[in-house]
Amino acid sequence: MVRLFMNKMLKAKQKYNITLFQTPKFGQTKGYQQVYHLSIDASDHEEALAMVYKMFNVQDLMPKDYHARFLSTGDILLIDKGGRGQSCYKLCPGGWKKVSRIHIS
Repeated sequence: MVRLFMNKMLKAKQKYNITLFQTPKFGQTKGYQQVYHLSIDASDHEEALAMVYKMFNVQDLMPKDYHARFLSTGDILLIDKGGRGQSCYKLCPGGWKKVSRIHIS
């Protein structure tokens, strides 16, 4: 257990390009639109998702140029790893769930 914790603590940070998608109205399941793009340094996807969730749900941490609603159930994050591919995660009631497709308008 301690070894796993130490490995995670020592894991090098990587730059992730994050794109946040929301539907025009809360609760919709189609018609996602890009509302914000940012780059963050994180050790893995789990840490990146936690950082973004906190950033877009704490008023004092939100970027000044962000004008969409708080991050909520149904919103999607696209994590771009440069030449190593992309991953999409949807915020569900139980946390982030990896998804294979989003409907963008």
